[in-house]
Amino acid sequence: MISDEIQRITAQLPDGVRLVAVSKYHPADAIREAYGAGQRLFGESHAQEIQQKHTALADLAGLEWHFIGHLQTNKVKYIAPYVSLIHSADSPRLLEEINKQALKVGRRLRCLLQLHVAAEETKFGFTPDEAMAYLDSGAWRELEGVELTGVMAMATNTDDSARIRQDFHAARLFFERGRQIVPFTELSMGMSDDWHIAVDEGSTLIRIGTQIFGERQY
Repeated sequence: MISDEIQRITAQLPDGVRLVAVSKYHPADAIREAYGAGQRLFGESHAQEIQQKHTALADLAGLEWHFIGHLQTNKVKYIAPYVSLIHSADSPRLLEEINKQALKVGRRLRCLLQLHVAAEETKFGFTPDEAMAYLDSGAWRELEGVELTGVMAMATNTDDSARIRQDFHAARLFFERGRQIVPFTELSMGMSDDWHIAVDEGSTLIRIGTQIFGERQY
């Protein structure tokens, strides 16, 4: 049961750590069930899918949509009016487009810098050095429609828990350095298979899908 899994996971979370239920590829009814169990943060990674669900679930007060996937610049305009947090701000160009679209709809969008700490080259994001150079440049200060609130990172896809911990630790170190420049509050790390390690390393947001909703439905 979706509600049972949510309660089981949240019961294990220390104070200050929140669950983002990754609802991508799952129907609106599954989100309603999770909402009924008290879940309020939901993660999606496709602009068209999140738009459809936002419309279908508009009656659910307090529901927050988090965009967690790779975000193309030409899709930002579709989610800017209602998304609560973008976890995947992976380039200065994307941040500039988020700023542009946020200002168009009179919002200031909360964003996390996506940090690339994993071994796979296929993952998106700033390297820690690139991200620090961006923060040091001060370019983010000119983005009136963007509020940088933290960092998101994914660990290497491996069974090696030491490597996973190393990746999360690197993200935590950047988070601590970065917050000397920007008042970061969120560190989004950890998914179904590695969230316990992520929490040990300081995660404030864990992103869990399959463990809650089962295998993808479409």
